[in-house]
Amino acid sequence: MYVCLCLGITDKAIKQAVLEGGVGNMRQLKKKLGAGTQCGKCVQMAQTIIDNTIIDESLFKEVC
Repeated sequence: MYVCLCLGITDKAIKQAVLEGGVGNMRQLKKKLGAGTQCGKCVQMAQTIIDNTIIDESLFKEVC
C-alpha cells in the first residue's frame, strides 16, 4: 500500500527502512526516504507503521 503518494513510498519500504536501516522515528525516515517532506499527509500513517514494526520485531527477539 502506498503511504506517501507524493514520493511513491510504500508500507513495505518503511518497514524495510525500520528493520534494515535502523529507522525509529519520522525524523530518521524523512532523512532516509523523504516521506513526510512534501504535503505531510502521510506522517501519521508512517509513524504508525514505524511503531508497529518496532513492536512486532521486539516480540520475536530472544530475551537473555
